[in-house]
Amino acid sequence: MFKLIRQEIDAMIARDPAARSRWEVVISYPAFHAIMGYRGTHWLWQRGFRLTARFLSQILRWLTGIEIHPGATIGKRFFIDHGMGVVIGETAEIGDDVTLYQGVTLGGTSPSVNSDGQRGLKRHPTLEDGVIVGSGAQILGPFTVRKNARVGGNAVVLGEVPEGATVVGIPAKIVRREQDDRFCAYGTPLGDLPDPVARALEELGREVETLRNKVVALEGEKAASDATPEKPRIVASSE
Repeated sequence: MFKLIRQEIDAMIARDPAARSRWEVVISYPAFHAIMGYRGTHWLWQRGFRLTARFLSQILRWLTGIEIHPGATIGKRFFIDHGMGVVIGETAEIGDDVTLYQGVTLGGTSPSVNSDGQRGLKRHPTLEDGVIVGSGAQILGPFTVRKNARVGGNAVVLGEVPEGATVVGIPAKIVRREQDDRFCAYGTPLGDLPDPVARALEELGREVETLRNKVVALEGEKAASDATPEKPRIVASSE
């Protein structure tokens, strides 16, 4: 238990330059309080004390501003930076070394539609090891965000994200496929990040230019054909 707690604290220090000591994390980081509280409520949830687990998780939500359902599955060295407004649903699964920023939601797409029929079913996303999710991002549905993927701030993710990919936008689109092993704060890689809308417009512009050139060439061929004088027709006489 103490080894796990120390790992959690060291992971926060490693990913947050504002953290100067372990005691600072223990005393003043709501993410640490929320995660440690989750470990306890999850233990109760697994042993059938579900009402107690839910009640305690609600108290933790009031105290920290972070809502983690005790039924969620969370791996080691999980870090929520700042944390206010984070929501993690009941069937969410989170791997090791995952980082979330404030305002992130791991939710379902239609929790109010036939609620009784959805009980016990997978409704929330799975985040594999090393995933980083930027502030305000919404990941909605029972799909997987693969290992070391990056989700940019305010993105709305409605489908699976490949391993190592970076997605941004509403709805989220892939802007980078190659994996970046550096830690990317807020899920945004260093250097130039291509705009998928601008890229699509550029491709459309190139296609229009190609079609325009073809039209000009066809019009030139037609004009040349019209300018060619007709050869005199020879009509055979029957006389």
